[in-house]
Amino acid sequence: MASLNPLTGTLGLRKAKHLLRRATFNYTKEQLDVFASMTATAAVNSIATNPANVLAEPYDPLPTSAPDGFWLSSGAPSNTFKGNGRKKAYITAWWWYNAVNQISLKHKLSFFLHTTFTIGKSSGSGFPSNTYDHIRLLDFYATGNIKVLAKKITLDNAMLDYLDNTHNNATNPNENYAREYLELFTILKGPQIGQDNYTNYTEYDIQQAAKVFSGFKTKGDRSIIDSDTNIPRGYANANKHDSSNKTFSSAFGNQTIIGRNTESGMIDELDDFVEMIFGQTETAKAYCRKLYRYFVKSKWNATVETDIITPLAQLLIDNDYEILPVVQKLLTSEHFYDNDDSDQTDNIIGSIIKSPLQLVSEICSVFNVTYEDPTSNSLRFYNNFFLRFVHNTYFKGASMEFYDPDSVAGYPAYYQEPSFDQIWFSSNTLISRYKLIESLIRGKNTIIPNANIYASLDTVLFVENKILPTNAQNPNKLVEAIADLLYPESISTDRINYFKQFLIEDSNDFYWTGAWLQYINTHSRTDKITVKTRLDSLVTRMVNAAEFQLM
Repeated sequence: MASLNPLTGTLGLRKAKHLLRRATFNYTKEQLDVFASMTATAAVNSIATNPANVLAEPYDPLPTSAPDGFWLSSGAPSNTFKGNGRKKAYITAWWWYNAVNQISLKHKLSFFLHTTFTIGKSSGSGFPSNTYDHIRLLDFYATGNIKVLAKKITLDNAMLDYLDNTHNNATNPNENYAREYLELFTILKGPQIGQDNYTNYTEYDIQQAAKVFSGFKTKGDRSIIDSDTNIPRGYANANKHDSSNKTFSSAFGNQTIIGRNTESGMIDELDDFVEMIFGQTETAKAYCRKLYRYFVKSKWNATVETDIITPLAQLLIDNDYEILPVVQKLLTSEHFYDNDDSDQTDNIIGSIIKSPLQLVSEICSVFNVTYEDPTSNSLRFYNNFFLRFVHNTYFKGASMEFYDPDSVAGYPAYYQEPSFDQIWFSSNTLISRYKLIESLIRGKNTIIPNANIYASLDTVLFVENKILPTNAQNPNKLVEAIADLLYPESISTDRINYFKQFLIEDSNDFYWTGAWLQYINTHSRTDKITVKTRLDSLVTRMVNAAEFQLM
């Protein structure tokens, strides 16, 4: 039986690693030590807050002669700036910097909402300001109400542009947004049971939904501010709205939404429609299945559907679609930690292949990778490190166009049966994934050689600062200590011996012990080079091992 009962006792290292990886983008030894001594409930509560961003807004350091700077808050119209492509990338750099520098569930949930209400920043979503406001909207509701977000997203400028709803008028209907709203964003299709009948809704329902959505338009000058979020939004144009009554199919009990012919009436219609969609149990189940796939595992059996998905869906309904209580219930459960059956090593921990986003975030945080401070050297952070290396090279090569999936369905790893997260790891993505650690160690882009990325991973400092001195000088204990930090599960003696060879090569254990103690005693440049060469090789091999690709 799969159980949502809360896990009792302290987490310990294994379960702390599992929670920290699955629930945040910041993974450090220091935080692991804290989590290991906490209960699951205390640990989840500690990351369930909604902290203010450490980096307030994006910055454009170009052109170097007169940077556009904080262009989003400058008050100048969006169409007066150039370099829209780089600016959109800089916005995602701003988001990533906040996510990787805070130990918060907020960022994991914000990205979950991106996989749920998907736009592509370079695929017809308008000016960079639209991308910024869209991501801020997801951040705002990351630990909030998904039903309210499903209303707000309809007036989001990026979404209005991306799915053409800004062109949806009473006399010239456009069903694109209505279709995706039902098929991908909320209730989902369900099995097809007849022509134009998908169980959860019909083609006729899409037509009626498009009428509800008609007349909502983009507001390019960002002059309309949503009173709840303080974020710019689009507007309702009653002259372009279909004010007729909208009657839906038997899938929705033949419910009729009364048509209105004013701007406030259009908002009321939208509210009525969203309430109707979210009044269906299948909508709650659709979100809980997505949450399960995102946080727990890509595939599950009938027992999990009955014992986990169904009660979580009811909890979501009972809380009027507040997302946080559901996620807290899941992340504190015996099931999440694979503690609800006799075999606690067969099911969940280590069962997901890390996304490219998780991989780079984890490496940067656990190894304390240094990169330029965006507030003091904005050009090197935004342009050299993030845009040219992380965004344009690593993410692209790893098949994760950041905030830019190739379709409204999102990243295939979150929906494409039967492979799901296995899609992240293929012959097409190996070079970028494997050369990431090499690039960070060398401070050079080795995926598409050979530009300076202005980032540094110092393996010697990592061992000095993160590994106990008695373990650092013993090659067996050193490998084991690094593995305990990096991998979901402990490794065997055979694996320790395999990795150890990158430290000692053809020598014995005493070679490494002597070399390390010599460095510790002198801290000379020559002695550091000796141990660094070996540690670079070891860390590269351990990061690129299968064990580290999993979480």
